Amino acid sequence: MVSPKTRYLVFFQYFGSKYSGVMGTPTDQSLLGVQNYMEKAAQNLKSIIPIKFHISSRTDTGVHALCNSAHVDIQRAPGKAPLHARELVRSLNHHLKPEPIRILSAHRVADSFHARFSACSRTYVYRLLLGCSHHSEIPVFERDLCWAPAGGSLDVPAMQDAAGFLLGTHDFSTFRSLSSETPLKSPVRTILQADIRPSAGLLSHHYEYRGLEFWELEFRSRSFLYRQVRRMAGALVAVGQGKLSPRHIKELLEKRDSQAFPPHAMAPPSGLFLKSVAYNEADLETGTTAE
Repeated sequence: MVSPKTRYLVFFQYFGSKYSGVMGTPTDQSLLGVQNYMEKAAQNLKSIIPIKFHISSRTDTGVHALCNSAHVDIQRAPGKAPLHARELVRSLNHHLKPEPIRILSAHRVADSFHARFSACSRTYVYRLLLGCSHHSEIPVFERDLCWAPAGGSLDVPAMQDAAGFLLGTHDFSTFRSLSSETPLKSPVRTILQADIRPSAGLLSHHYEYRGLEFWELEFRSRSFLYRQVRRMAGALVAVGQGKLSPRHIKELLEKRDSQAFPPHAMAPPSGLFLKSVAYNEADLETGTTAE
């Protein structure tokens, strides 16, 4: 008797500097994607169908995730019961142990559930380090985890004014990087949150005596365009540096032209984190959960 196929939603995190991004790549490349390592670990589950992680949210090389998500189908050998979510988490983490990738939790979900298309929203955080006059002043524990813009200080109130223009539904053509995958996608997106606030990180107080301050830019939307968050973060920093005025953000939106984005204003990948992917609670009540 054939065992039923079971679909799971898996939440996971990773340190992105080591990978080409979250999506899988051909295995002959020198830099692989997070998906490559997760699927290699999943081979040990001995599913009778190939295991593929369907990732909810793409991230680029150097971008990190506090919490990304994916769904995966597993079919065990005849007579074997479906894996408990807790077993799935433990097994994957055991085989991922050498990598800076961790499975946070797993949920059994309906066969119609899709990690990407069922998501209600995604939240990104961009970490800024202020007060550095030279890159050598970045704390060793923060390397590759933040951006220290040149100049040391930023006009935060001006940035907050500028962020207000990003809220709501707009054509964000100016704030996307074009690629072979994106030109046909609608550039219209709705930004539900665009906040700028001091960071309350674990080591923040330790750095205060050195005149260093961590700030966070947080953006939430159902979905984002290719590199939209990095462009929005970079434009807001340009406002904070006095290179743009808050009103320039509105003008950039109205131009609806990717080529109109200021050269070299896109924020680097190292400070960007996918913070969370949200779903309706009802979608996660199909089966058991493990953390």
